[in-house]
Parts: sequence; structure tokens; C-alpha cells
Amino acid sequence: MYLITKRAFDLIFALIALLILSPILILVMIILRLTAEGEVFYFQERMGQNNKTFQVWKFATMLKNSEKLGTGTITLRNDFRVTPVGGFLRISKINELPQLVNILKGDMSLVGPRPLVPKDFEHYAPEIKRVIYKSKPGLSGIGSTIFRDEQEFVSQSELEPKEFYIRYIVPYKGAVEVWYYEHASALTDFLILFLTGWVIFFPKSELVYKTFPSLPPRPAELDPKTLRSKPI
Repeated sequence: MYLITKRAFDLIFALIALLILSPILILVMIILRLTAEGEVFYFQERMGQNNKTFQVWKFATMLKNSEKLGTGTITLRNDFRVTPVGGFLRISKINELPQLVNILKGDMSLVGPRPLVPKDFEHYAPEIKRVIYKSKPGLSGIGSTIFRDEQEFVSQSELEPKEFYIRYIVPYKGAVEVWYYEHASALTDFLILFLTGWVIFFPKSELVYKTFPSLPPRPAELDPKTLRSKPI
């Protein structure tokens, strides 16, 4: 019953959101067409439900062929591949809004594990892979809420970005997405949606851990307090 209700809510929300946000979406499309390299949308293969891939929609925020430049699929703070307009779109999360089309198509849900690039998904343990995408991937999710400042952690680590990502971010992302699968409910989804908006305005907030005290404990390397205590 929960899944049927969730799909109905996804459809209604996506349709209403597209209608309400259409002026903003059209404005962004015009700006992107006139700036940078003229690319409006960015399509990328991502992991979907039952580990089947699909093409995710996003507004273009980086240079063409950016995956072949710099740190590949890992984006750093002040990454040279991100365009000036793209930087704003990424911070505000407006770049994710085209995924409302993916929701209408049934590729995604409003809340679920964030869809990963296949080669990044390969870094996850087999037992984690079997669980994560039993849930349909989401426009938002517990992982994207917790990792609102992922770029900052990767950028300030003394480790090479990919090594830090694989050693610390991948295991914890996997753990929290398994937590979501085990605790999925209408209430959990509602709270995650609220927290998604909350962390946009308060990115350093710890409210997610107060709201969901049963979340797996995070390693010290992913604790904002540890990051803030490092010497500049």
C-alpha cells in the first residue's frame, strides 16, 4: 500500500511542481543556452531500481566532457569544471529539478537513494549493492541530505580525492541507504523532504541525526566538527 501511495504522490507532486516551477525552468534554460557552452541539459547513465540503468536529467553545470577532466565523477569545492552559472545551480539544487521528468517517467521517486554513476556504484560492497536499489532512486534522499557538504570533505582531505571517496564516503553512504531501505515509510519520506529543504538553508545543521537517532554513526572523517577543527 505504501508503494502504491508513494507512486501516486510522486506523479501528482511532479506534475504540480513542473507547472509551478515552469517560469524558473524556462528562465534557466534561456540563461544556459546563452552562456558557457550553450548546453541546457545534461544526460548521464545512472543506476536505477533493481540495478538497471537509466538516463538521468539535469541542467548542465559543468564543461563538456567534464568526466574526462580533473577528478572525473568526483566534484571538488571550487572545481574548475563547474561554470559560473552552474555553481549557483548546484548550490541551490536547481540543477536537479529536471529530474521531475524522470519521476514522471517512473525512473525515479521523490525520495530514495540517489542514483549513482555505474562506475562509482562498483566501489560498493556486494551486500550493499543487493539492497540499495531495491528502492527506486530519489530526487532527494537520506544520503543526499547527510552529504550536503560532500565536496568540502573531499576537497579538504589530505588524501587523494578518489581514495578519500572510496575509503570513507562510499561505506557510509552505503550504510545510510541500507538504513533507508529498512526504515522506509510515508513518515520517513516526509521527514527527509523537510530535511532536504532545511539543509539548503542550514548546511551545517545536525538536525538529521536528531530526527533519525537510529542512523549509523558516521566516521570522524565525515564529522563537520572534525572538518572545522582542522588548521587552515
